[in-house]
Amino acid sequence: MVTIKSKKEITLMQEVCKVVALTYQELEQHIKPGMSTWELDQIAERKMRSLGAIPAEKGYDIGIKGVPPFPASLCVSINDEVIHGIPSKDRIIKEGDVVSIDTVALKNGYHGDAARTFLVGKASKEAERLVQVTKQAFFEGIQYAKVGNRIGDVCHAIGEYVRSQGYSVIREFQGHGIGKEMHEDPGIPNYGKAGRGIRLEPGMTLAIEPMVIAGKPNILELDDGWTIMTEDGSLAAHYENTILITEKEPEILTIL
Repeated sequence: MVTIKSKKEITLMQEVCKVVALTYQELEQHIKPGMSTWELDQIAERKMRSLGAIPAEKGYDIGIKGVPPFPASLCVSINDEVIHGIPSKDRIIKEGDVVSIDTVALKNGYHGDAARTFLVGKASKEAERLVQVTKQAFFEGIQYAKVGNRIGDVCHAIGEYVRSQGYSVIREFQGHGIGKEMHEDPGIPNYGKAGRGIRLEPGMTLAIEPMVIAGKPNILELDDGWTIMTEDGSLAAHYENTILITEKEPEILTIL
């Protein structure tokens, strides 16, 4: 069921989403070649907790037998890893790496969710373009995140823009509604047909998240049960924000 947030709930969503935005501001100041993904994770957790929130991804259980709960505060995916990379003291960030980070904060019973892809040091032109297109795909999509439009209008705009740039979106994972639960209805794939799906209403809060691959859309899951990689070894990028549907333009809650 899609939840429509009250004014009080919207205020709480704004608060937790600000925590997420401030966490990314902190990460951007620290990320550099030579540091481990575990160090990034520790920076993020300290920041969230200092702001009265907790990292909602830490301990998140997808309920599949044999897959342990997620052990960290961040998903950190590098180069050909698309999403859900597990931070490690042994995973060292190198010059030119494409580092996608996804995190969710929980405060006062509500969730905020966002993802960013960082180019560490001097990256290739290919990597720069991929990250730029992935970010723009989000903004192409939310042009249609308006009252009276359908969720399929957003999905279609994202997918068509990515395709027009010669890239692929993954089909196995998608954006989602968000609020008291990390993942709520509706599902928001990064492709689809315009004019399909639920109509958008004021008070909906949605996590819209293009996940873009430079090569073919095929993916692989590692034995850890979490990490998703490109099958052909091509680079991947991820960009996400939590937005609020209003009577006018959508409000992006996870940008300062």
